[in-house]
Amino acid sequence: MRRVPRRGRLSTAPEPLREVIARHGLSASKALGQNFILDRQLLARIASIPGPLHGATVYEVGPGPGGLTRALLDAGAMVTAVERDRRCLPALAELEQEFGGRLRVIEGDALAVDEAAAIGTDVHVVANLPYNVGTALLLRWLEADWPPWWKSLTLMFQKEVAERIVAVPGTSAYGRLAVAAQWRARPVIAMKVSRSAFVPPPKVTSAVVHITPGQAPDGVSQRVLEELTRAAFGQRRKMLRSTLKAMPGAIEAAVGLGIDLERRAETLTVGQFVELARALD
Repeated sequence: MRRVPRRGRLSTAPEPLREVIARHGLSASKALGQNFILDRQLLARIASIPGPLHGATVYEVGPGPGGLTRALLDAGAMVTAVERDRRCLPALAELEQEFGGRLRVIEGDALAVDEAAAIGTDVHVVANLPYNVGTALLLRWLEADWPPWWKSLTLMFQKEVAERIVAVPGTSAYGRLAVAAQWRARPVIAMKVSRSAFVPPPKVTSAVVHITPGQAPDGVSQRVLEELTRAAFGQRRKMLRSTLKAMPGAIEAAVGLGIDLERRAETLTVGQFVELARALD
């Protein structure tokens, strides 16, 4: 076990995160969508979701004071973390010093990072994502060239967003995000996280989603599928006869596949959207 300075003496236990935050004068920024998790056992559980990480490369977005970062390092991972909040950099610098070359911190906006160039491939992404950029980052990673640079995604979302990612046809949560996540990947909700686990507590329950890439269907353009689902779900309560007019050729393609135009988009399976996109492409 590591030995780190704590209140003038040596301790075999890591410094409590609450004390790390207090020592560095940190507070969660609402503007940056920050909510810190202080429970080290919970953080270790999250770090274990991708499976054994000893020697593996991990990419973390928004490490904040470094609670999840330490859990990943304790699991033996080589971690690259991107953080745009400069207030958190001194706390992360302490982890860099403690764990030597196994942690690299990039100061900047995760939306501007070229992950494949900065980190490489065969990467596990593990992050308590800032709520204000979580969905945008997920869609960007799902739209990567396939097979993607990432090996798995283990991401914290608001529970409502997590349910939209794994939703099935015929449910109110099923929509564009579900199709984007499921047409060539496999998402599951790995665990739910109570509001009380965070500082400050968010207004909603959270959930960790674990996503692994699957085989991409042949002859299907991601761009065409995206345009198709945007049109189909653009007005959820309307029938396909009305919504598919927004995409040239979609109505004819649907008829050719035997899809009833009196149906609504939420009743089509992911496979039917894939077949329709293939016909349009």
